[in-house]
Amino acid sequence: MSTLGALLLRRGDLDGAEPYLRAATADGDRAAANNLGVLLHQRGYTDEAAGWWRVAAVAGSAAAAHALGRYYRERGDEPGAEYWLRQSAEQGHALGAYALADLLEHRSDVGAERWLRAAAEQGHREAAYRLARMLDPEADDDPYDRFGHQGPRHATSVRPGATGGFAVRKGGGPAGRTAGRASEAEQWYRQAAARGHQRAALRLGALLEQRGEPKEAGRWYLISAKAGEPRAACALGFLLRDAGDVESAAVWWLRAAQDGDGNAANALGALHAARGEQQTAERWYRAAMTAGDVNGAYNLGLLCAAQDRTAQAEQWYRRAAYAGHREAANALAVLLLQAGDTTGAEPWFSKAAEAGSVDAAFNLGILYSGRGEERTALVCYERAAAAGHTEAALQVGMALLQRGEEQEAERHLRCAAGGGSAEAAFRLAGVLDSRRPPGPPALGEPMPVKTECEEWYERAAEQGHRRAQVRAGMLAAARGDVDSAARWYREAAEAGSRNGAFNLGLLLAREGSEREAALWWTRAANDGHGRAALRLALLSARRGELTEGQRWCARAVELGPAEVAERAARLREALHQELTA
Repeated sequence: MSTLGALLLRRGDLDGAEPYLRAATADGDRAAANNLGVLLHQRGYTDEAAGWWRVAAVAGSAAAAHALGRYYRERGDEPGAEYWLRQSAEQGHALGAYALADLLEHRSDVGAERWLRAAAEQGHREAAYRLARMLDPEADDDPYDRFGHQGPRHATSVRPGATGGFAVRKGGGPAGRTAGRASEAEQWYRQAAARGHQRAALRLGALLEQRGEPKEAGRWYLISAKAGEPRAACALGFLLRDAGDVESAAVWWLRAAQDGDGNAANALGALHAARGEQQTAERWYRAAMTAGDVNGAYNLGLLCAAQDRTAQAEQWYRRAAYAGHREAANALAVLLLQAGDTTGAEPWFSKAAEAGSVDAAFNLGILYSGRGEERTALVCYERAAAAGHTEAALQVGMALLQRGEEQEAERHLRCAAGGGSAEAAFRLAGVLDSRRPPGPPALGEPMPVKTECEEWYERAAEQGHRRAQVRAGMLAAARGDVDSAARWYREAAEAGSRNGAFNLGLLLAREGSEREAALWWTRAANDGHGRAALRLALLSARRGELTEGQRWCARAVELGPAEVAERAARLREALHQELTA
């Protein structure tokens, strides 16, 4: 009777099942009592159902204890719920263990992990997923588990560079706490994902992508996306884009965006913006806003700013900034500052900096520095530098050099130079250069090898820093490396460095290429290099071109410095006497 009643109940034949279940219950069958409770609950007689569940639970039915525990929890009786759920869980009932864990986790009870584990070990996929999240060191910062707003891993718009000295940029992500728990979390994600849990497959894909396993990550993203998870479709799109398959990426972004994923809509907007399809881009950015993604407003601001639609850009930046978007606040401040509204810009820079925008902290430093408030500016630069801002580290290093704090300055300059700042590399090289012994090696000593100082000059020189190119050429020449010296001097000279042109002329003259040397000295002298003018005067005198020599002497006297002007004056007088003899 109990079995027949259960079969009819599963088929949905409540009228047919009830008499068999009641008869079996009257005969003491606890499974029938539990099923009778289920039947009555389906009919809406919850209190009567609870009575039969209690009968079955007292008789030892774990399923009835679970049902009774849920009944008490729905009525707000947590002590009663915990008692019966614990009875069910301790008998090895997976649903009871999961429900108990859920209750304990709701109360922030540490015992929740034990019961999640018990349920997960019995194959409960939601328990496996929640246990994984409990163990996952980065679960609270999971960009794939916050209402579709993916984190900074994937930029969805072109990041604008510095505008008038002010930068707009996005920040980075969090770090893990313990490798052991993270590894165990991954195993539980795998178990839940293998049982068809969409979010577990999504998170597993994210972990694998972070670890540099895009192929395996893509497999799990695909499984989750096909099961209907829009965030997985969006993530799969980014993975395909990174692999160079933009068209396939767009297909998945479209699917995710149509399912309400704001990040995917932003990605489509950025894709169309890059193709010059501004109207389509704007439509997708608006779709992102509709989906609740504040990045949509920010990206609309970027789009309008790129089209010089300043008033509209300000409107969208404001909307995003008021919603808490820190980079929008920074961009809004930059826009206001460019319009001359310093008073309006400052509070937005401050809000963005307080919210963690590195660029806003740096821009605030520029603002204070422009007012002459160097001490306040340095505090802002130090905050940005501590977060890894290259240009801020350079500013801090330069300020410390002015104070004479060379060791601390060197540390900041190394950070900035390592981050790609040519000016920082040049200034770091200058610090190291000042520690080198003066003068060439003594007679009989070997030629010096390339030093760290020269390597930093070269790094700055490779980025087009003209003064670094000249200095790298000088150090190469001192080592006897004429080819490298000539290369650096020539690059500096061709970029407009008069010192580079002068030194290149010296090098060419020593190598016997006096005619070409004269060309470079002429360029340097015309750009205001006094020594180059004196060299040309000497060259003209040696060639017997006395009038030309006098002209260059006059130019050298005009340009200086003092010792050059003095020598040029003496030579001009000698040439005058020669001409009038």
